[in-house]
Amino acid sequence: MAEAAGLASSIGLVVVQESIFALRHRTPATLFGKGQTASAGEEIAANEVSVAVVDGALTPVQQRNLETAWKCKVIDRTGLILDIFGARARTREGSLQVELAHLDYQRSRLVRSWTHLERQRGGFGFLGGPGETQIEADRRLIGDRISRLKLELEEVRRTRGLHRGARKKTPVPVVALVGYTNAGKSTLFNALTGATVVAEDQLFATLDPTMRGIFLPSGRKAILSDTVGFISDLPTELVAAFRATLEEVAGADLLLHVRDISHPDTAAQRGDVTAVLNGLVKDGVLDESWPERTIEVLNKADLLGGIASVPLRDESAITVSALTGEGLPALLSAIDRFLASQLVTASYDVPVEDGAKLAWLYRHGEVLEREDGDTNVHVKMRISETDRARFEKL
Repeated sequence: MAEAAGLASSIGLVVVQESIFALRHRTPATLFGKGQTASAGEEIAANEVSVAVVDGALTPVQQRNLETAWKCKVIDRTGLILDIFGARARTREGSLQVELAHLDYQRSRLVRSWTHLERQRGGFGFLGGPGETQIEADRRLIGDRISRLKLELEEVRRTRGLHRGARKKTPVPVVALVGYTNAGKSTLFNALTGATVVAEDQLFATLDPTMRGIFLPSGRKAILSDTVGFISDLPTELVAAFRATLEEVAGADLLLHVRDISHPDTAAQRGDVTAVLNGLVKDGVLDESWPERTIEVLNKADLLGGIASVPLRDESAITVSALTGEGLPALLSAIDRFLASQLVTASYDVPVEDGAKLAWLYRHGEVLEREDGDTNVHVKMRISETDRARFEKL
C-alpha cells in the first residue's frame, strides 16, 4: 500500500484515502464485491475524490463499471505507471517507448463507454454498406500508430546495437546498474562518475539510460550505465516497449544489483528484480549466466547508521552509502577485481622501434611487468581473450 501511495504521489496526486479490501473472489463486472464497491463509492463521494487508483490489474469492463459506480476517473496499476513514465520521459527514445506502451494499453481499453463510438461512418463503393463504427476507426488509427512506433524503435535498437558494436571494437568493459526503483542507482551513478544525472527520492526518476566513463583503482577504464528501475508486477507492455533500453543490461560485462538495504521489504524487492531479469532470459534478451556476473550492492547504509550497522548475509555483497561516499572505494576495488578475473595473462617481445604496438598493448590491457632490452621490450600483461586474439592476428 505504501508503494502504491508513493506511485500516486510521485505524479502529483494528493492521496486522501487508502483502503485495503480482502477479496473472496474476483468479480468479473467490478473486481470487488457489491458491498465493497458501494463502501468505496461512499468514501470517494465523502472525500470529493477525482481519481481512484486500484493497485492491481483491471479489465476494460471493470474499469468502465467502476467509473460509472464511483462517478470519477479510475486507473489501475499499469495505467498509473504508464502515466508516470509519460511524465518522466526526456529523450526521443524514452518518449517513443512510453507512447508505444500507452497505445498497447489503450487499444484494449476501447470499450463502448461512449455512444459516439457506435456511430457509423460512410462506407465505400456505390451501394454504400455498413461503413465503419468510430470504435473500429479508433482501433485502426491506434494500430497504424503502433506499427510506425515499432519501426522507429527498431531503428533505435539498431543504432544502439551499432554503438555497442563500436564499443566492443575498442573494448572498454561496461558495468550496468540494475535494481528496484528508488534504490539509489542514480545517486550511486553520480557518486562514482561525478555526473549530474537527475536523482530524486521518488519512484521512476530515471527512464533514459545514461553512460559515463570511470577509472578503476588499477587505472583501467570502464563505462558505467544507469538504467530504468524495476518494480513488482511490472506491466508487460513496459517490458516490451523498453526492450531497447534493457538490451544495454544484456550487453554489460558486469551487473551491479543496487538494493535499498534500509527498506523494510528489501528481500521482496530483490525477488522482484530477479524475476524481471529471469523474464528477460526467457525473452532471449539476457543470457542465463547473468547471476555469475552480478555484484550485489547494499545501498543507503547511512539510513541504518553506517556500514558497520548493516548485517551481511552474503559475503560477496558490498555495503555502501552513495550519499555519504562510505564504502565506494571497496565497491570500485570489487569491480576492478571482477573485471581483472575476466582477463588472461600474456607475454610479448615487442621490437624497440615498434612503438605503435607497444602503445596498443598499453591502451588495451594492464601491463604487469616491463623489461627494456637493446632490441626488444618484454612486457607481461593482463588482457581480455578477445584483445589477445586481435593483437596476435595483427
